[in-house]
Formats: sequence, C-alpha cells, structure tokens
Amino acid sequence: MELIEDTNKFRLVRKLAEGGMGAVYEAHQLGAEGFEKTVALKTILEEYTQNTEFVEMFIGEAKLVADLVHQYIVQIYQLGKIGAIYYIAMEFINGVDLGDLIDRHKAMEKRIPVELAVYIISRACRGLEYAHRKTDMDGNLLGVVHRDMSPGNIMVTYEGVVKVTDFGIAKAKNIMLDQEGEVLLGKVHYMSPEQARFENTDGRSDIFSLGVVFYELLTTEPLVQAESTIATLQQVADFHIPPIREKIPDIPDEVEAILSMALNKDREKRYQSMGDMAHDMEYFMYNKGLGPMQVDIEHFLKKIYPNSTGFAPTQEGKKKTVAF
Repeated sequence: MELIEDTNKFRLVRKLAEGGMGAVYEAHQLGAEGFEKTVALKTILEEYTQNTEFVEMFIGEAKLVADLVHQYIVQIYQLGKIGAIYYIAMEFINGVDLGDLIDRHKAMEKRIPVELAVYIISRACRGLEYAHRKTDMDGNLLGVVHRDMSPGNIMVTYEGVVKVTDFGIAKAKNIMLDQEGEVLLGKVHYMSPEQARFENTDGRSDIFSLGVVFYELLTTEPLVQAESTIATLQQVADFHIPPIREKIPDIPDEVEAILSMALNKDREKRYQSMGDMAHDMEYFMYNKGLGPMQVDIEHFLKKIYPNSTGFAPTQEGKKKTVAF
C-alpha cells in the first residue's frame, strides 16, 4: 500500500517531570486546519543519547506499549526522533499519581477510604492483567512483566480513571531488553522478594509490587523503611509483613486477606494472576450491592484537590513549537 508521510509538530507547554535519563513535557500536537491535541512527550535527555542500552529500552517501551491498548493503561501514539533525540508522544493524563495522593493524605493526617483504595488498585489489576496476557500476532504469550510498579506509576485522572504507566523497564519476549540475573532494575522499596534476589520474574512479581502500593495507599506509610539500598534489598528478600490491622484496626477481613495473599513472599502461595486478585477485590466491592464507581473517585478527588478545575494549568511565558 502507498506510504503517507508527514511531519509531526508539537508546541511544548511545560516540563512535567525530569529524572534518571529522561524528561516528560506537556505539549500540543499540531495538525492541519488548526487541529491541536494535548499530549505528553517523553524524551531522552541529550547527554544520554549515546547510551545504547538506555536508547534500546526507550525504543522497546514504545514498541511494547503501542500494542497495549487498554482503558487502564496510558496509551502511546508515536515514537519519533529529531537529530539524536528520541521522543514518545503519549496520552496526557490530567490528574495525579498515587504518590501524590498518598502524600496529600499523609499531610492532612487522613486515610483514603478503604473502598476507594480497593477500587483504584482493582483497576490497576485489570490493566496489568491485560498486559500479562498479551500475545503476539501468532498468539504466543509475550510474557510482559512491568517490574516497576510503584505509586508514581499509577495515575488517576480528575475524572476518576485509573491508568498504569511507565513500562520503561518492563520485559517482554523479543521486544524489551532482558538482563534479569545480571542487572537489578526497578525501585527497590517495591520489589518482590524474587526480584530483589536477582531471580527471573513473572506476573506474580508485579502482584507483590502492587500489593506494596496497596498497603501504602491504605496506610499512607511506607511498607519497607530501610535507608540504604543494600539494607532495603535484604529486608525485601527476607520479607516479613507487619499485619495491616495494627495500622487499621477496623479493616474489613476480606481486604486484609487480599493484601496478605498479594504480599506472600512465596510466589507459589501468592495470587497466581492479576485477574484472580481483581476478582476478589471486585467481589468485596459489589457482592452486597452497589459499590464504588469511577464517578466516586472523581468526586473524591475534587474534595482532596479543591483548586483543580479538571484542566491542568498552563504556565505563562513563551511557548516553543518544535517539529519532530
């Protein structure tokens, strides 16, 4: 078929985040006849463009997530390059990540309602379940493992939609660089015991990591509190989970059981799939009737972030249009 070629143009609005070897910007994608679409642009910092391994991971993330089309996963639109700098154009999430939500509640000395915390994590479960079950065009399982589940990688829009993001260190057959056993990737405070021991991981590792996020969302306190990286890895590898009832005496038995199974250090005794974990959460929410819904999260966020209009503020000043 005939190839259609075009030049992508983006107007950079503001830098949203910078860390490690990359940065993320809010931008407006420009098209014909005054067309504009708000997107997020993820780029490699210029000083790291010669890091072949990092560039390969960046490209791998774009190729992987391009086919992970799901309502609970941040969508990727385009992988491009200008000069030596690669960029990913992706869905702009107008909301907050769970790290911010946890910090906000901790500052207010409040806890997130249990039912809403269960709803948020259950939606992340469904997004990850889809990723774990993804196959290639021939029906072969890709073996996707996120490997970096943390509060910062789960976002909630101001309309109450939960989105899993940042598959930058995920592994998937024939797509993502896999150096398990050689290189330790991920945030050590959220690693599964097997990940911390440099063992090969599967979807059950993400279940454990999501369980750690769930614990922190419920308690607003970190589960792993060692200071140094080595001490943290040792604590995670020999994990002993403090009973959450010590923190939340009135936690429902069903939620305590879900958390305990997700955080079992023996992966054979853990939930064996994200779908199983999501099922138990959904049963808890809805088996007695109407439970929390997306609109409840929306109303909840409006109370927690009263100054938000539902639209991210634009920084004043000169805006730059770039062609990619």
